[in-house]
Amino acid sequence: MNHLVKDEELIRLYLNTHRNDYFEILYKRYVTKVYKRCLSLTKDSVQAEDFTQDIFLRVHGNLTNFKENSAFSTWLYSISYNYCMDQIRYSNRSNTVYLSENQDFVWPDSSDQEIRENQLQHLDNVIGTISPEETQMLRMKYTDGLDINEIAEALQLKNSAVKMRLKRTRDKIRRLYGDQFFY
Repeated sequence: MNHLVKDEELIRLYLNTHRNDYFEILYKRYVTKVYKRCLSLTKDSVQAEDFTQDIFLRVHGNLTNFKENSAFSTWLYSISYNYCMDQIRYSNRSNTVYLSENQDFVWPDSSDQEIRENQLQHLDNVIGTISPEETQMLRMKYTDGLDINEIAEALQLKNSAVKMRLKRTRDKIRRLYGDQFFY
């Protein structure tokens, strides 16, 4: 019976009754997929297991925020991707590197860093000129890591429409930015 009940119905049943077996069905449906997504991002099985559990705890605590604007799987995968990326960013910031006394170090040229910062600022300005719909689609694809099918489902479009809109938006950004930095 549980494989016949849609995700959204299970969420409604859980929110109305608070019976854990409804959430458990969702968990069993998606735990392997969430784990694989975490593993693909972290490349560490132990960390992927921890992240998977953290994600499901987060989802469990935020089920009331699921508004059915997209499929539950899309919402879950978006949370999974964002959680993993946040954790990876945090761990990259908090790593301590010990320096050896006998090691020569090359510090990046400040002009290189200034050039990169100027490029990023210019790109940010260009992205600020495109429509909110174009920005949303780019975020779904490149920030949230959704595939074409998931974006199409969330935006109620055909796959071909999503592909074409993404291509046109990328071309528009290249044109506005200038080809000198897109090799």
